[in-house]
Amino acid sequence: MIKKTSRTEIREQKHRRLRGHLSGTAECPRLCVFRSNQHIYAQIVDDVAGKTLAAANTLQADVKDGLQYTDNVEAAAKVGKVIGEKAVAAGIKEVVFDRGGFLYTGKIRALADAAREAGLDF
Repeated sequence: MIKKTSRTEIREQKHRRLRGHLSGTAECPRLCVFRSNQHIYAQIVDDVAGKTLAAANTLQADVKDGLQYTDNVEAAAKVGKVIGEKAVAAGIKEVVFDRGGFLYTGKIRALADAAREAGLDF
């Protein structure tokens, strides 16, 4: 019998491979993204210290206001804008982008573009 690997397991394998190359430091932290069926999450992490420096997601009231849906490209762009503004306020200018094993298209790309427009370099 053939066992088919689920899409989630494939994404997690890709993410593990990516994490072998990506690491965040205090000078250049990692912007990691996770997207579920209903929400999108982004956080900026210093892997050396093991600390989250900034975070934003569609569950937060300031992000959710004005959004009809929390699982579309518009919501992802708003999360990207908020995480970019929080990072710039915390003095973070440059990050390493960790797409979390997801394809760089749609919601992930919208979040990245909005974060760039908010002042982050990657």
